[in-house]
Amino acid sequence: KMTQQMRDLQLAQARKPPGPSSPNAAKRLYRNLSGKFRVNYTSFDEGSLAGRGEKEKLRKSYLFQSNAALFEAVELQDLDRVQELLKQYSPEELDLNTPNSEGLLPLDIAIMTNNAPIAKVLLQAGAKESPHFVSLESRSLHLSTLVREAEQRVNELTAQVVNEAPNADCSEKEKQLKAWEWRYRLYKRMKAGFEHARVPDAPTNVQVSVASSSSVQVTFWEPLSVNSAVVTKYKVEWSCSPTFSPPLGEAVIDRLQKLHFTIQGLVSGTAYYVQVSAYNMKGWGPPQASVPPFAIPSNWREYDGRAPRRRGQAEALDHLLGQVKTSHQHCVCHEPCKNQPQSRKHSVSKSLKHLFHPGSKFLKTLKRGLYLTAIFYKDDNILVTHEDQIPVVEIDDTYSCLLMQDFLWFTKVSCMWDEILWLRQCVTVSQSSCSCILQTRFKMLLAISQMQGLLGIQDLGQVFFEPIKDKQGNILIVTLKEVKTNQTFESVRWVPICKLQTSRKSVSSPEEPTALDMLLISIQDKLDYHQWSSHALSPGLYLGYLKLCSAVDQIRVLVPETLPNILCHVKIRSNPNISREEWEWLQKMASAEEPVPAEPEAETSQNQLFQELQVAVKALMTLVNIPLQEAKDFRLYSQEVLDFGGQVSFLLLLPPSDDVCTAPGQNNPYTPRSGFLTLPLQIFELGEE
Repeated sequence: KMTQQMRDLQLAQARKPPGPSSPNAAKRLYRNLSGKFRVNYTSFDEGSLAGRGEKEKLRKSYLFQSNAALFEAVELQDLDRVQELLKQYSPEELDLNTPNSEGLLPLDIAIMTNNAPIAKVLLQAGAKESPHFVSLESRSLHLSTLVREAEQRVNELTAQVVNEAPNADCSEKEKQLKAWEWRYRLYKRMKAGFEHARVPDAPTNVQVSVASSSSVQVTFWEPLSVNSAVVTKYKVEWSCSPTFSPPLGEAVIDRLQKLHFTIQGLVSGTAYYVQVSAYNMKGWGPPQASVPPFAIPSNWREYDGRAPRRRGQAEALDHLLGQVKTSHQHCVCHEPCKNQPQSRKHSVSKSLKHLFHPGSKFLKTLKRGLYLTAIFYKDDNILVTHEDQIPVVEIDDTYSCLLMQDFLWFTKVSCMWDEILWLRQCVTVSQSSCSCILQTRFKMLLAISQMQGLLGIQDLGQVFFEPIKDKQGNILIVTLKEVKTNQTFESVRWVPICKLQTSRKSVSSPEEPTALDMLLISIQDKLDYHQWSSHALSPGLYLGYLKLCSAVDQIRVLVPETLPNILCHVKIRSNPNISREEWEWLQKMASAEEPVPAEPEAETSQNQLFQELQVAVKALMTLVNIPLQEAKDFRLYSQEVLDFGGQVSFLLLLPPSDDVCTAPGQNNPYTPRSGFLTLPLQIFELGEE
């Protein structure tokens, strides 16, 4: 069949006056001709679809050319061009795993010419080997056929060029001869690459760790040898016997973006042995046993049968909130204030009417009081009013109560932006008590509703961890929200942040700036804080450092600036699970009388954790600027492992008991380097959620 295709190709090329000169000429001619002779039947009723059909034809033609360009780039060993095409098109658009007329795939050409860089790039993109090569014999026969037919074609064209007089046809045949000579050398190189290849060596650094009570995770590296052919897949095998007789299961990994595999559905408390082997075009290489040699699926909770700390808490809180709402539906706060004095009813009614009156506007200046500002940003732009002011509304112009209590209450309210109307109705009934705190909090709810109404949006975002205060007596509570869609707002417009900072004229002196000026000066820091607060840790086990400091009205916790929703930390490993055996060892270490317990046995999961902890403790001490010799007085929190969503877990490193929380006026001998800040504990807890 292939010989007949080559003869048809020769006849077609002889009839066509112009001829290709690139090495892929024969292949592209064959494809183009086969496409031209396809019949396309179009009825008159389909005339309205003709334009769409032409566009589809052009698109397919364009993608066909990109597929041919990929083959040519691989054959010419042009790594940059291969990477460019893979970046520009998807694997489906490139027909990455569709064989060409010679029955080859781009990956076949790369591995048989032993071009490891291109082969690895193709494998990362999801490339496969040709399904035609079901055995070593079939691959060898196919390559021999390609070499033989290419050699025959070269001989035929050579004879024609020698025997014919110089003319246009002769010049065309010379071009064809050069193309086929190049292809003949390519096929010979591929055949030689296949014949000299050998099976791959065993993978290196094969490690197994306990991922959960029913799974283990296997990680490994490529074989060290560079003389073998490119590895295209790996096989993970597991068994309850160290001899793997009988085997319990195996999995073939042909997507090589990440060299790891999780074995699921195992029995807790049972030892499983694991080995990994590599494959190339010559077959499977020898297996490599894991270190440690086996793993026992388990979880640290099995040590004492402890249930997850947060199990059912979210559901219980939702149920409790539902009960509160139900009880308030029939409460006096939803009646027309019948128990309140008439004058009080009139003032509250008037204030509510004023809230939704068209005359309600954003403030331009501050006049000694408590205010709310909402910062909405998108890329380098920020929402401002038509007067180029950041949206600000007044909370209370006679504010004199304890700020921190009210501010922390406000941060909790920020978790219920959609429930402000309901909260406001519930607080209204308490106005008769004339409590300063309740009065202020009711005004906070009114200000939130006013901001929501003026902007036309309920979600005002995240509260910045501390209010802005100036010497004029103004206090500014700041909320931040990133807008990622083309959302429309009322009474505001987008302007670049830099333009707002340069165009706004300060109404205060540099020595005593107002809260608004202070906000504009530090606005980029606040945007950075907001973005960093939404970052999440990658899956893994971490070592965290708990350091608190107390003040008169609050306790603050030390956190990194670039991840303020998490304690200071370093990563121990990528596997977040602590097995039962590891936890038992940690318990023994925590209760040991000696400062440093004996090192566990080699080639065990406990020894691996011991070494990982040693590295992590040194890194964490350096990070928070604590001398390493002081680490002997620190201790691991051994009551539990802190779990965050199942993919992130923490072991806590605690200072000596007297230094966990620094009291007011107490000097901290070890001041962390730059890049840290202290958050109010309640703010940290909200961010952690």
